[in-house]
Amino acid sequence: MELLNRPRRLRKDPVIREALAETRVNRNQFIYPYFVKPGTGMRDPIAAMPGIHHFTVDTLLTDVESGLKLGINKVLLFGVQGPKSEEGDAAWNDRSVVPTAIRELKKAFGRDLYVITDVCLCAYTTHGHCGIVHDHEVVNDASVERLVKMALAHAQAGADMVAPSDMMDGRIGAMRKGLDADGFTNTALMSYAVKFASAYYGPFREAAGSAPGFGDRRSYQMDARNGREAMREALLDEDEGADILMVKPALAYLDIISQLRQRTDLPLACYNVSAEYSMVKIAAAAGLIDERLMTLENLHAFARAGADVIITYHAREVVEKGWL
Repeated sequence: MELLNRPRRLRKDPVIREALAETRVNRNQFIYPYFVKPGTGMRDPIAAMPGIHHFTVDTLLTDVESGLKLGINKVLLFGVQGPKSEEGDAAWNDRSVVPTAIRELKKAFGRDLYVITDVCLCAYTTHGHCGIVHDHEVVNDASVERLVKMALAHAQAGADMVAPSDMMDGRIGAMRKGLDADGFTNTALMSYAVKFASAYYGPFREAAGSAPGFGDRRSYQMDARNGREAMREALLDEDEGADILMVKPALAYLDIISQLRQRTDLPLACYNVSAEYSMVKIAAAAGLIDERLMTLENLHAFARAGADVIITYHAREVVEKGWL
């Protein structure tokens, strides 16, 4: 059999495979999410997300410190706040749990730790929606006003980056103007630019206590069937001043990440969301998969599609166990 081209020559052994790998993932690409709630001394497991916990500010500091020693130096904070209100006033109260956590983290770790915060009202409202509700409708402009106040509260506490996840129209431009007017020109904006209304968020809603009390979020989060609209959403946010664009979820939307990579020069993030994580953990616990291999395959798929930054609940374990 005469063959001039034999691609298998370059797959022959691990040394040459590693040398020629086209896609690489390293710990510097990871952002590790944390769920923070009021109180002290608590580190409570989240049943729907094996290995992930609710933290109070004091236990958060201890866990972040141990993560920093492993090189996990970027965190994304979600507040699990109580009591809730109709308009979610605690979201922009500078004594609530997220601003408090930011201040303590920056006091303890300074520039060694990059603190990103989720900006959304869903965990703070009695109805569980991502904005202000009038007559059972999530209204856009009034919601944006509150979201700007929330972003400012986080910036004033010392957040390095704010990440609005609400999907209201115009919130990136309003937030950029609000931050700049208050002197926070160096506070970065990572937009959840393409956030689909997805079944993959199920475990997160238990973690954040943010399930909507009526209806669903399809009037403001994106239709999973729409790719061209995703490009429009992302490029609008780029025009409004976003520093990083995010696609969420990641695994079922690799095509969107890839298409967006061809349309923008901004850095791209993807969010390896709660159900994507939990499905791997539960299948591994049942002995159905090799957890290390599947986790790494997913992470490399995100990077291969074009993501520069990966928000993932796997980050800590991947680094701790030396899987990379």
